[in-house]
Amino acid sequence: MAVVYKTLGQSAPAATTETDLYTVPASTSTIVSSLLVCNRGASNATFRVSISLAGGATATKDYLYYDVIIPPNDTFIATIGATMATTDKIRVYASNASLSFSAWGSELT
Repeated sequence: MAVVYKTLGQSAPAATTETDLYTVPASTSTIVSSLLVCNRGASNATFRVSISLAGGATATKDYLYYDVIIPPNDTFIATIGATMATTDKIRVYASNASLSFSAWGSELT
């Protein structure tokens, strides 16, 4: 089994638009080690992060973070350790267009 440590995804999504940050590739399992949300703006913003199994529509049970407030010019960092299977998705949502999201982890093939 090969293990690749990598940046899983980065996104600066449009405001109030759920966006795929990462999809687990075919024949792969993934361990998400870290998630970072940066507020580049001058006012508070909120964000959401979910993991949807098999790429299904986001349901209430999928949320890891929901409408978390992040102050201006600040960064939210989480150590997660989430395990994901083929086609699972990390999705992100920002209240305004000043948030950047990044996820790091390991892909196992």
